[in-house]
Amino acid sequence: MAVKVVTDSTSDIPPQVLKDLDITVVPIYVVFGENTYRDRVDIGEEEFYNRLCQDSVHPTTSVPSPKDFADAYSKLTKETDEIISIHLTSKESGTFNAARLAKDLIGPQCRIEVIDSLSVSMGSGMLAIAAAQQAKAGKRMEDIIPMIRRSVPLTRILIMVDTLKYVVRGGRIGRPQGVLGNALGVRPMLTMKEGDLKLTGLVRTRAKGIDRLFDFAVKPPVLKEAAVSYTTDRKDAEALADRISKTFPSAPVYVTRVGPALGTHAGPGAMGVTVRAEPE
Repeated sequence: MAVKVVTDSTSDIPPQVLKDLDITVVPIYVVFGENTYRDRVDIGEEEFYNRLCQDSVHPTTSVPSPKDFADAYSKLTKETDEIISIHLTSKESGTFNAARLAKDLIGPQCRIEVIDSLSVSMGSGMLAIAAAQQAKAGKRMEDIIPMIRRSVPLTRILIMVDTLKYVVRGGRIGRPQGVLGNALGVRPMLTMKEGDLKLTGLVRTRAKGIDRLFDFAVKPPVLKEAAVSYTTDRKDAEALADRISKTFPSAPVYVTRVGPALGTHAGPGAMGVTVRAEPE
């Protein structure tokens, strides 16, 4: 039986890729006031970003329960006895721990390996894609897991946000940094440092921010794959992906939309680049 791959909805993997590689997604919860929605199940991107910009109530997020993961794992045990579950950084969310608790609920009937991506969005998404590609090629768990763990430090992300307002509201970065990032109309650049979200720089204009994202994407000497993720501006994302593809024509470059769960913290106008480099 083939290895099955599970991730959470913050991985932002394009829907067609999820379908082609048979990746199972456990949704994060998005809460508007008294109403709770499953990310991309009960609320889609268009409705969410419209409400984010217009609603007086700012949304919050909550992690899936261990039972949510256990239900997903239990369903897959009818098809496999090996599951690899890859999730967003444990430093910023309890999702990874919920998945680990669910592993204990399932017990010995299925071997489950839960992996902390130490990243967000396609930082975890590309690891899940890589694992699913290997599984589809017939590789076993003992072959896939070491490859994924080697890829974690080789997978990096840089994010440009229009404002740190949403990141600060969600508690993902400190208020003093938020004040600095919102000063003088500059656009903050964020990255992941060992699983923690950090402010790494400021740019004066959106165009300069996009150039910074491009420079980040083409820095690896050998780029294995890249992704451009966006919240509301697809044209900018597609243009950046095209620039990256022309520099590394053999590397796949995904264009993907950030879903409601991460969009709660990124806000409108945000865009990020994720790169996975070849080992030297």
